[in-house]
Amino acid sequence: MSDQTTSVDYYTHDKITELVEQTPPSGKKRSLGAIAIVATLGSLLFGYDTGVISGALPYMYLPTDAGGLNINATEEGLVGATLCLGAALGAWLGGRLSDMYGRRHNITVLAIVFLVGALGCTFSPNIWVLYVFRVVLGFAVGGASATVPVFLGETAPKRIRGTLVALDQMMIVFGQFVAFSMNAALAQAHGGPAVHVNGEEQQWEAVKHTVDLAMIDGGNGAAWRYMLVIASLPAIFLWIGIRMMPESSRWYVANLRIPEAIGALKRVRDEAKDGPIANEIDEMIEVQRQEATQEKWGLSQIWATPWTRKLLWIGIILGLADQFTGINTAMYYTPKVLAAAGFSVTDSISLNVISGGISFIGSAVGLWLVTKFARRHVGIYQEASIVVSLTALSAVFFFMIQPFQDSEGNIDTGAAGFNSFAPVLVLIIVCLFVFAKQSGTVTWVLVSEIFPAKVRGTALGLAVAALWIANGIVAYIFPVMMEYIGGAGTYLIFALINVGSLLFYMKVVPETKYDSLEELEMRFEKEYS
Repeated sequence: MSDQTTSVDYYTHDKITELVEQTPPSGKKRSLGAIAIVATLGSLLFGYDTGVISGALPYMYLPTDAGGLNINATEEGLVGATLCLGAALGAWLGGRLSDMYGRRHNITVLAIVFLVGALGCTFSPNIWVLYVFRVVLGFAVGGASATVPVFLGETAPKRIRGTLVALDQMMIVFGQFVAFSMNAALAQAHGGPAVHVNGEEQQWEAVKHTVDLAMIDGGNGAAWRYMLVIASLPAIFLWIGIRMMPESSRWYVANLRIPEAIGALKRVRDEAKDGPIANEIDEMIEVQRQEATQEKWGLSQIWATPWTRKLLWIGIILGLADQFTGINTAMYYTPKVLAAAGFSVTDSISLNVISGGISFIGSAVGLWLVTKFARRHVGIYQEASIVVSLTALSAVFFFMIQPFQDSEGNIDTGAAGFNSFAPVLVLIIVCLFVFAKQSGTVTWVLVSEIFPAKVRGTALGLAVAALWIANGIVAYIFPVMMEYIGGAGTYLIFALINVGSLLFYMKVVPETKYDSLEELEMRFEKEYS
């Protein structure tokens, strides 16, 4: 390529029109529906791999002779936290790698990482090997979160861009629902965690504190491996499917590979509906011209400037608050919570499907709410609803469940005074909590809007990193909190944290819905300087 063609100034509108006429499509025509289905398999895997662990963990508690990993509460927390560690790394590196090598290329590699992670977790001989592959799997999850929305946003025409990006978010929640459903099916097929003692099957919950481990000669603990291995199938389909799709034309333009951009765009555009391809390429090149002259700030500049420093703090606290709602205590540990409330382990895993379905419905409602109402008001609704639901959950555990628990946390459901509706009430409140969080999520919208262009890359990366760190902290401490202070104390602490988040939304978070990004930048510079 000549020096002339490596400059955006070479590509005038007439030159682009000429290239469009001369350049054939780079492959077979692909419908946007096919691209969306294939690309969002990455998001489905994101959801599946974060949700599947909720049903697998009860079986991991079984002794190794029964097919489990003989884990304790601390190790249980680390199973969730290690995925978050990998996801933080994947989200940080994923965007950079996709900028360097291409969105499609990145998703192809991530499909392989998903497959390696899923198979590595499935065949882990002990908890330490499982930790390693949970980090690998987390890297794929984080990389997908940074790459798939960009690929969809850059590939879709304006008329359906918002729909496809929203579909991506829905597929994450749908992936969790699929995970809960597969967990339920496998739990029903295998029965609850059980061991064989001298050839006789015993439910693990009933004998775990009394049985001599030397007497155990089998069990159904390997059920967790079947739950995890299912994630390898979408990974294979993703690898096959994404190789049939075109690269992002915007990535080609960003690298001044204009003929390839035209060839890729011709595979996914209907000019009768989407307008002339030459005009769209022209717009992409104009964006490149603007970005080439746009100033980019590093962390030191952001921190040294009062108004951008305040925006950075707001973004980081939004990320922390999003996870300290405790939502992932429901995504990772609902069966544990329901079992603590009095359900059998099998029923707890199966009933998790209900919370998964509610989560999916809540996400759909949330997409509607965020388009109809002010961002800040939706956030206030979310936090207020969460405070009420978590306080109610704490009260149910304190008054209706914990008085009937023994020192090991087991409930005598036949004891005088025990209300058999209490476990059902816990399920209902958990579902209300999940609906409140999923229908009120505005974190991603706010952090994408509050930062001016010159600081967006650095500041958004830090906000997302804070979110994943908080996710890992919650995943790690929740099982330990449940074991040592019980459901009442655990959920009371989360309720109090959310009181702080509610005040933060009411007093600090700015409204962004009614201003353009440029107007927001001028407003924040004036208000926060």
